[in-house]
Formats: sequence, C-alpha cells, structure tokens
Amino acid sequence: MSEEQQVRRVLVLAHTGRDEAREVALAFCKGLTRHGIVVRLMATEAADLGIGHDHPGIELTESETDASRDCELTLVIGGDGSILRAVELTYASLTPVLGVNLGHVGFLAEAEVDDVESTLDAIVQRDYTTEDRLTLDVRVYRDGELVTSTFAVNEASVEKAARQRMLEVILEIDGRPLSRWGCDGVVCATPTGSTAYNFSAGGPIVWPGVEAMCIVPLSAHALFARPMVVAPTSVIAVEVLARTEGAGVLWCDGRRTVDLPPGARIEVRRGAQPVRLVRLHDAPFTDRLVAKFGLPVEGWRGSAERRRKGADG
Repeated sequence: MSEEQQVRRVLVLAHTGRDEAREVALAFCKGLTRHGIVVRLMATEAADLGIGHDHPGIELTESETDASRDCELTLVIGGDGSILRAVELTYASLTPVLGVNLGHVGFLAEAEVDDVESTLDAIVQRDYTTEDRLTLDVRVYRDGELVTSTFAVNEASVEKAARQRMLEVILEIDGRPLSRWGCDGVVCATPTGSTAYNFSAGGPIVWPGVEAMCIVPLSAHALFARPMVVAPTSVIAVEVLARTEGAGVLWCDGRRTVDLPPGARIEVRRGAQPVRLVRLHDAPFTDRLVAKFGLPVEGWRGSAERRRKGADG
C-alpha cells in the first residue's frame, strides 16, 4: 500500500475541563475527519466532548501506553501542562507532538488558539517539520538499589519535603563531588526546560540548539551556589545526606514524584531518546522569546530590518 493510500491517524488530546479547549478540540476533530484523517481520542475525553463509538472517523482508546500507536502526530489543546502529559503518553513511540496553546506563556506550544484553520491546513498538507529536543534520564537509588527510573522533558528537581526543614545535599558531576549545600533543593533542566522552573529559579535561558544540562541550586546557604551548565555527556548526581533531618522529594516535569529519604541518590543524564516537537514556523528562538515574554525591542535597527524598510520604501 502506498503512502497516499495508508490510513492517516492523529491522536487528539485536550484539557476537557475547559470550555474553550472542548470547542477547539471539536473543531479539530470535525476538520480532520472531513479530510479523511482518522482522529483517535481517549475514551474519557471523548465522553467529555460528547463523541461516541459510532461517530464517523473517530477511534476511541482507553490505553494510555498505546494511545499514539500508528498516529503520525499528537495534537494537544491546552497549556504546557497538557503538552507534558501528552509527552508522557507518546514518549516511548516518539510520536511528534503539536501543541495548541490555551495557557499563558506556552513555550512548548507551536500554535495559538486563533490558528485553528492554518494549523489544520498544515496537518492535512503535511506542511510541518519536527524538532528533536534533549530529554533527561532520571534514576533514584536507595541503599545502592535502583528503585525508580523515569524521564523528564523540562526538569528533574530535588526539593525539600517539609517547608520548615532545609535539605542537606551534595552535588556530584561525572563521579566527582562539587559542593555540599543546605538548600531548598536543586533543579536539573534541559534547554527546553530552561524557560520553565529553571528560569523562575534564576537559571540561564538556553537556546534549543544547544545540547547541555542546567543545574540551579534553590536558596542554597553557600557562597558557591551559582547556576551551572554542563555537557550533555555529563552525569549529574544529587545525594540527600544520610545525616540530614529532612526528607526530600523528586519532581519530574512537575508531574511525577518520588519520595527521597535521607541517603537517597538521584542520577540525571541525557535521555536515550529525545522528545519530538512539531514545528509549523521557522521563526528563530529569539523571536519566540520576544513574543512569549513581551520583550521591548522598539527602536531596533538591525541590518535585516533596514533592508526590509528600504524595500518597502
């Protein structure tokens, strides 16, 4: 069977607790099925949308682990939290993820809620590219035994479990100790996550094309507690000191948690596979920063702008 004859499928995920998200999801479902593209929905979300098993062009699934099987992409309607949830469902299959932003900043999203028609056209015409982003492999050890293995797209953060108690940790890079801190925690972030928790904690913004990992101590009581950037080949380890009075907790992308008793060790390294994001535009990351943060650029007279104004004149 040729590529043109193959059945095309798109997994649609939506934050169905919001009226706007339901409206946009229904618009995409109608548009995609009208063009002969099968839409796959989670059964619970389909119920929220008023769509049943007998709806033409719709497939329903209850399996989160197999949701994106045979789908050319996953269309997510919501904010960055919804997109991170979609990545959880599609990470193993490497299905590209296209986010339609209903949130505030929405750095992971590629389209805005007003772009339904143009986004639909891009999907139908396959007029998009994909971009692989570095992920984190995160492992937790207790008494030398591996107890949890997971991944992160934005960040893995080790944080104190109780507000009143500081967390005592020691940071290790590539098998060598770097520093011990009494702190609120430590954030290990990807370039993708550099505009998320890492940014709020005072870490650097890293352009997506840079392969690196960021480390940001949180409210550390130490002279040496600056944000750091390490190579993608490095292995970062955070140990909760056995003598510490407070326990910790590991958060991955603000979604998955693991309790960290004194003596726990967390190892963070580059993930074995990336997350694949759909790109509809080839605008540089600089323009994305300006747009998302509303940065003031009035008065800029760069060479490209001068040439454009000269041509317009």
